[in-house]
Amino acid sequence: MARALQLAALGRDSTSPNPRVGCVLTRNDQLLAEGWHQWAGEGHAEVNALAQVEDASGATAYVTLEPCSHQGKTPPCADALIRAGVSRVVVAMSDPNPLVAGRGLARLQETGIKVSSGLLEAQARELNKGFVRRMEGGLPWLRAKSAMSLDGRTAMASGESQWITGADARADVQRLRAQSCAIVSGVETVVMDNAALTVRPESFGGSPEQRWRQPLRVIVDGSLRTPPSAKLFDGGGEIVFATASQDATKREALAARGAGFIDLAGDDQGRLAPEAVMMALAERGCNEVLLEAGANLVGSFLQAGLVDEWFVYMAPCLMGSAGRPLAQWPMATMAEQQALEIVDIRAVGRDWRIHCKPALNNE
Repeated sequence: MARALQLAALGRDSTSPNPRVGCVLTRNDQLLAEGWHQWAGEGHAEVNALAQVEDASGATAYVTLEPCSHQGKTPPCADALIRAGVSRVVVAMSDPNPLVAGRGLARLQETGIKVSSGLLEAQARELNKGFVRRMEGGLPWLRAKSAMSLDGRTAMASGESQWITGADARADVQRLRAQSCAIVSGVETVVMDNAALTVRPESFGGSPEQRWRQPLRVIVDGSLRTPPSAKLFDGGGEIVFATASQDATKREALAARGAGFIDLAGDDQGRLAPEAVMMALAERGCNEVLLEAGANLVGSFLQAGLVDEWFVYMAPCLMGSAGRPLAQWPMATMAEQQALEIVDIRAVGRDWRIHCKPALNNE
């Protein structure tokens, strides 16, 4: 099963909206074949593994997720295992997708195949935590990314912020982008940084056997202030604007550059509710989302309790007391502070990456 999890991880950047799944076939404790789900709409892990061997009768299949039992873009994997004559199936976890949810295991058992579940389940859930969250909780898994100086500033007072961190840290961010179904940013980042928000695998040495796709880029722009000339439109991949604006002229200009729209209700200042943005992304099948934005947007998502983990890159520099904060979240007393749990701290080039998450019960 450990090998099946390694194989599943090869689809980290390419299987969305499907989960990452690996499969290993053995017989008499000897490896027969292995496979993984490489791309949404193509063969699943079990089918890809079975395709590598002429005779799988009597084999044991180790699969990181319960074989599917429904007809989607591809036929049910449970049926493929049955036709192949495997005698035993070991899965790491049941599929939280309501279309499966135990039906795959039941179908296997009905034909006399021995089934067991739960081997390395925690690791399997971690690998697909976005998929699990969307299926069980209705929202994607949200990572936030920020870059700050040693004195906690993310931009100068003018909004200038390029560059705070070094090339190594920026390459590390590319890995976070690559494994995300969508990248959410704000109009301020687009206007001030002229950010492309694309994945550039050559910058982090992506493996040649891995496939990747450009994540959906989502710009939170309540009044559609993004100029059609923005660098954002030159990078390829789908772009949508989460907006409350119905300004026909602005929408036509952005649509002419290939943009789509997520229409949401705004407050009296045109600001959008973070929860509404995340719900819209869940409806689009997004499992893991990267929030790569400035202090205002990061602060609003933190206050809404939507951030699951936060990657903060800290540069060895000072930017002065007039600079913009890490997150815009006004607090008046120490009792209001938000506790964080430090998951990991490591050097990335000349900078430091702090991986943290909001502490449960704020303790």
